[in-house]
Amino acid sequence: MPMPSEHPVGRVSDLLSPEPVLSMQGIWKSFPGVVALQDVSFELRRGEVHVLLGENGAGKSTLMKILSGAYRKDSGAVWLWGREVDIKSPGDAQRLGISIIYQELNLVPHLTVAENIVLGREPKLAPGIIDQKKLFSLAQSQLDLLGVALDARAVVRTLTVAQQQMVEVAKALSVQSKILIMDEPTSAITEREIGELFRIMQRLKEDGVSIVFISHRLDEIFQIGDRVTVLLDGKNVGTRSMKAVAKGELVRLMVNRELKEQFPKKTATIGEEALRVDHLSRGGVLKDISFSLRRGEVLGIAGLLGSGRTDLARALFGLDPIDSGSVTVEGRLTNIDSPQKAIACGMGFLTEDRKTQGLVLKLSVKENIVLPSMEKVCRAGIINREKERRVAGEFIEDLKIKTPSADQKVLYLSGGNQQKVIVSKWLCTEARVLIFDEPTRGIDVGAKVEIYQLMNRLTADGAAILLISSELPEILGMSDRILVMHEGRITGEFSATDATQEKILQCALGIHN
Repeated sequence: MPMPSEHPVGRVSDLLSPEPVLSMQGIWKSFPGVVALQDVSFELRRGEVHVLLGENGAGKSTLMKILSGAYRKDSGAVWLWGREVDIKSPGDAQRLGISIIYQELNLVPHLTVAENIVLGREPKLAPGIIDQKKLFSLAQSQLDLLGVALDARAVVRTLTVAQQQMVEVAKALSVQSKILIMDEPTSAITEREIGELFRIMQRLKEDGVSIVFISHRLDEIFQIGDRVTVLLDGKNVGTRSMKAVAKGELVRLMVNRELKEQFPKKTATIGEEALRVDHLSRGGVLKDISFSLRRGEVLGIAGLLGSGRTDLARALFGLDPIDSGSVTVEGRLTNIDSPQKAIACGMGFLTEDRKTQGLVLKLSVKENIVLPSMEKVCRAGIINREKERRVAGEFIEDLKIKTPSADQKVLYLSGGNQQKVIVSKWLCTEARVLIFDEPTRGIDVGAKVEIYQLMNRLTADGAAILLISSELPEILGMSDRILVMHEGRITGEFSATDATQEKILQCALGIHN
């Protein structure tokens, strides 16, 4: 079987090669109670960026985990450079020139950039003795080759998310990767950092590296993609040239229906004040923050990364201490210095990182839903399992959570359904003031609309929502009022009718007319 070294990378400046370097044919994969892939075929050409698109649960990650050796296929064939291969492990994939960069980065935070890049392949002076000089030289050369301005001696935990992703790219290419899989690489980085990542991807394309790019951001895939394949319910429903396809067609393929409204906002009756914040400050990250939020209202919080949006949410929910200021919930002045007190005041917090902060992944759907409301299903410290199942079942049915059963580990749900479990958790506590921090990050178009419709239901029922989002269309499309933050301060306030992207960006950048 030809190995990657037998196919030296040359510069491809014109048309993509029509012959695939990778061909996956008739791939099937099942898990207990779920058929994840059904007769899926996928091809990748030399020097192309092939976008893999689909709703959460469509099978994208499963297909790529088969290619990268994390999963074994049930049936089907994988061909590389014209020869059939059997990829049994991540080691097999790496030896074949295939690398994957997951959305949750796979780096060792306390090691240096160089140590992460060559991890497991360290140059030795003698058995057990690492050649430190050569190690840093090799890593720095790889970074310089990519045009990445990073010091190989920097400790990974001191880097931004975008810089860590560049380390992942350098790590992947240091093992002579010819196929690079990138799973949601732009979900947590700024527009400027996305531009830098795309510059590097373009350079890799020109050097003949083939890239599989998974993203839910439809705007950006038209910037970088050459072709797109859409999966729906574990099936390949079409492959298109990015130059010849419209966004609307992709949405229809993804959800098998026309989404007439990307942001189906319904204005609710605005009621009494539910939350009031006066002159809140914290350690240089929050500076004299004041605002109010009313029942039935969605108050959007916009701002660039590092502006203090999440710091504000954490302070309101008692996760971080405040230095000064006051918080009033439903007319009562409160001293919220812990999440327990926030919950007791009727607040709920959908965190931006659902997997590490919002869910206990190895617990079941029902256990996650009732976790902050154990008093509802416990008596004398003993859980009534039947009552737990009944309470959770009401939310599973009401929010249409797609799960084989209430006993399914939440780890195995799609991103959109995991978000619904978190919302259910706070509804179970009867929370009336809800903080939604990046509620649609990493979920597909159809699941986003379901989250928006759920927000409409909550506000119609009198709940108050604080919506934090990096996506300006989402803020503009779903908010009744919008606050803008810059360097820990509120620098602008707009009604939904007055707000524009330009006005918000000016305030987010600290530009005042």
